Amino acid sequence: MNPVNLFEFEALAKDKLEKSAYDYIAGGAEDGVTLRENRQAWERIQFHPRVLVDVSKLDLKTCVLGQEISFPVILAPTALQKLSHPEGEIATARAAAAAGTIFTLSSIASCTIEEVAKVSKGPLWFQLYYSKDRQVTKDLLERAKMNNYSAICLTVDTPRLGRREQDIRNRFQLAKGVTLKNFEKYMNLKDMPAEMHGSALAAYSVTTMDPSLSWKDLDWLRSVSDLPILLKGIMTPEDALMAVGHGVDGIIVSNHGGRQLDGAPATIEVLPDIVDVVSDRTEVLVDGGIRRGTDVLKALALGAKAVLIGRPYVWGLAVDGEAGVKRVLGMLRDEFELAMTLAGATSVAEIDANLVSFKF
Repeated sequence: MNPVNLFEFEALAKDKLEKSAYDYIAGGAEDGVTLRENRQAWERIQFHPRVLVDVSKLDLKTCVLGQEISFPVILAPTALQKLSHPEGEIATARAAAAAGTIFTLSSIASCTIEEVAKVSKGPLWFQLYYSKDRQVTKDLLERAKMNNYSAICLTVDTPRLGRREQDIRNRFQLAKGVTLKNFEKYMNLKDMPAEMHGSALAAYSVTTMDPSLSWKDLDWLRSVSDLPILLKGIMTPEDALMAVGHGVDGIIVSNHGGRQLDGAPATIEVLPDIVDVVSDRTEVLVDGGIRRGTDVLKALALGAKAVLIGRPYVWGLAVDGEAGVKRVLGMLRDEFELAMTLAGATSVAEIDANLVSFKF
C-alpha cells in the first residue's frame, strides 16, 4: 500500500514492527480513554472558512523561541527510536533538518546527544527528565549545550511512569542492541533487582525519575543552564500561570500522548483556557493526537504557536527510515497548506479564533 495519509503509515508500521515494539509505541495508559480522546477531540472542532481571498501565495513559516521553522510542526521527543529502525534518532534528525524544523531528542534515546548533533544540520532541542542524581542532570544539560542544542524541554508529568498494560502483558523489554545511550555510563545494572535485568527502561525509571520534583527545582535548573526552558506536560491554567511566574520560555500542553494519567482530557480541549490565562507572556505549543494538516490549523486558531507530533513520524521511521519521516512531514505540510488555502488564510500570522468553533 502506498500511504496517502498519516493513519495509513501506522498500518504499514504495525506490519513491520515486532508486536511488543508496536504496542509500546502505540499504547496508552490503562483503558486508553485519554489516548482516544486526544484524537476524537480534534473532530469536534469546526471551521468557518473565508472565501474570495487571494490565496495564490501562502506563508507557512513561523518562529518558535526565536527559531524560524518552515511550517508550525515540531518533532516531539519519543524514546528508543531504534525499536523502529536501525538508524533511530539519527535518521529522524536528518529528516527534520531537511524539512526545516526542530527535532527534540528524548533523554531516553537510543542514540546519544553527540551522535545526533553530529549528523543534524537543523535546530535541536533536548528533552530532559530530572534525575534523582542531580549531577547526572547537570551532565546532560552540559552535553546538550556543548553540542548546540538550543532549548531544554523539561517533561513535568512523570513522577512515575503511567500503567501501560500492553507492555505488562507483553513483558516488554528492549530489543538486543537497543539501549538508553545517554545513560549507559550512569546506570549500573548489576545493582538492579534480578527481574529488571532485561529491561533497561524499567531500571531507568526506578533509579532515576524523581517523584520529589517540584517548582523549586526550576530555580536550580536555571542556575546550571542558560538555555531556554519549555515545560512539557502542562494541562491546567493554574499550572500555566505557575510556569509563567517561574519565567519559563515556553509551555507544551501535553498529556504525554495518553500514556500517563488515564482520564485526563484531550490537550486541544484545555488549550484555549491555557492560552487565555497566559496571554503573550510565554509561548504555548500543543501535542496529542495530531494526524492531519487541518489539526495543525485548528491548534493555531486556538492559540498554539506550533504543534508537536510523535507517533506519526515514528511510523514513518518504521516504514522507510529517514525517507519515511520525510514523507510524513511532507504529507502533513501539504495538508496544512491546503487547509490554509481552503480556509482563506494566507499566513500563519492571520490564523485566529474566528476561524473555528468547538463543543468540548
